[in-house]
Amino acid sequence: MGKRYLEIGKITNVHGLHGEVKVYPWCDDPAFLCEFDTLYTDAKGLHPVKLLRARVQQSVVIVQLEGVDTREAAEAMRGTVLYMDRDEVELEDGIYFIQDLIGLTVLDADSGKEWGKITDVMQTGANDVYAMRTPEGRELLFPAIPEVVLETDPEGGTMTIRPLKGLFDDAD
Repeated sequence: MGKRYLEIGKITNVHGLHGEVKVYPWCDDPAFLCEFDTLYTDAKGLHPVKLLRARVQQSVVIVQLEGVDTREAAEAMRGTVLYMDRDEVELEDGIYFIQDLIGLTVLDADSGKEWGKITDVMQTGANDVYAMRTPEGRELLFPAIPEVVLETDPEGGTMTIRPLKGLFDDAD
């Protein structure tokens, strides 16, 4: 298992006069951020902040934090990164935090060849696209679809794939 506290968004601005803040969410769905009662202002979980209210407005989340009840107090929070406790979330089978995918070693299902390590996850809409860096330093991309990604094992540090015909032909 990776880090316990994961970045979930950043306070980008104030909203109104009564201490609400705008949070730019770093998750698939802004509504996910609204599900938490407590977030944290540090990566170690030492500074919890209670969410009194949270609602999605366009692509941001408007949040009222306990103890932040003036525009000045909200302004002091601007730029703060918020963290969630992964222990408060139960993911469905086959769903992973991006943080847990970065750094996985990508192995070929048929040959056992090591293709590289995951460096980024791009969310394109229809399906995610994984970027990996080969041992030679090249960047390769592949779709996160069941036909390609056969097994993901964050605990073991590996992802097993079967590249579609022609996907990595120029990578050898």
